[in-house]
Amino acid sequence: MIFNPLNLKGAYQLLLDKKEDERGFFARYYCKEEFIKRDLNFNWVQMNNSFSKHKGTLRGLHFQTPPNSEVKLIRCFRGAIWDVMVDIRKNSKTYGQWYGTELSADNRNMLYIPEGFAHGFITLTSNSEILYMVSSSYSADSEGTLRWNDPFHKIKWPIAPSLIS
Repeated sequence: MIFNPLNLKGAYQLLLDKKEDERGFFARYYCKEEFIKRDLNFNWVQMNNSFSKHKGTLRGLHFQTPPNSEVKLIRCFRGAIWDVMVDIRKNSKTYGQWYGTELSADNRNMLYIPEGFAHGFITLTSNSEILYMVSSSYSADSEGTLRWNDPFHKIKWPIAPSLIS
């Protein structure tokens, strides 16, 4: 596993360290020891699957407040999405800043999103599907959202949404 730190403290883009031969490749999607070495969450309590039928479906930006704040590990395994995280930690030097990247079945990259971030994505293809692990069980009482086009954050989405969740 290759952990690339992002400009938002505690956030990473994870790349597969593929061992390839004529059959294809093998790579680890998760390794507890690698997460412990970097002082990252390794206790996943829930795994979620999100499927979107149409290109341009925008989901988010969602977050959970304490005591149910979540760490997320995101991977797109069908189609492609533009995945976005926003730092909403008021005491953070990067408060209000965001990071976005394409996650796709082709690139197999993942995002590690720490506690204190809002998360959302827009589908770049029809029939896009993501799998993500979270560190806390969902709590409706702790649910929060940011507006996808909030002028404070100025997120640059690669396409206009056709359907907003």
